[in-house]
Amino acid sequence: MRILLAEDDAATAAQVADGLRAIGHVVVVLADGAAVREAGLGEPFDLAILDRMLPAADGVAILTAWRAAGIRMPVIMLTARGSIADRVTGLDAGADDYLVKPFAFPELSARVSALLRRPPIAETPTQLRVGDVTLDALRRDVRRGPRDVRLQPREFRILEELMRHAGRVVTRKMLLEAVWGFHFDPQTNIVESHLSRMRAKLNDGFDRDPIETLRGEGYRMRKDD
Repeated sequence: MRILLAEDDAATAAQVADGLRAIGHVVVVLADGAAVREAGLGEPFDLAILDRMLPAADGVAILTAWRAAGIRMPVIMLTARGSIADRVTGLDAGADDYLVKPFAFPELSARVSALLRRPPIAETPTQLRVGDVTLDALRRDVRRGPRDVRLQPREFRILEELMRHAGRVVTRKMLLEAVWGFHFDPQTNIVESHLSRMRAKLNDGFDRDPIETLRGEGYRMRKDD
């Protein structure tokens, strides 16, 4: 697989690149944020490992630009910042996973393998319709009836998960794993606050909420709306 490694610490970059190459990956190493942004926009990569703090462009800004341009490659964000708020910022920008420095290479390798095992975008539907709500996963567009709905990246992913499971219950745990990459409960209202904002935007001007809240279970997108 072809991996973009964006890391400005030479020792860390060399260690990670050597490890990834040893297990068969092709690795392109860049240290300048502007160059990283352009490489991600212009070249095909199977995965990116993106340091949050880079010269010339912040990792979060780079990732935001990639997602806005429809770049869907999996991204693991590296950072020395380990607080929940910092992790949420990176994940909200569109990161698929988040690893705090210092880390052991076997853990990074396992996370890389897990993301690369995901089915390619082409194998899953990219245009979804449930009732009067439509979502284009490639263009990152959402419409309800004739109206455009502007969602932030994590709000978009919540709606996408609900639409892909339309008619079925989506639990809080499922959303934490699919949208934030958390395999633990951060003990915050992160799901509820993002979902609330998304529903407010989706329901603006409409009388009926297409999303049900099932107390003690989760949420369900109504298929008959």
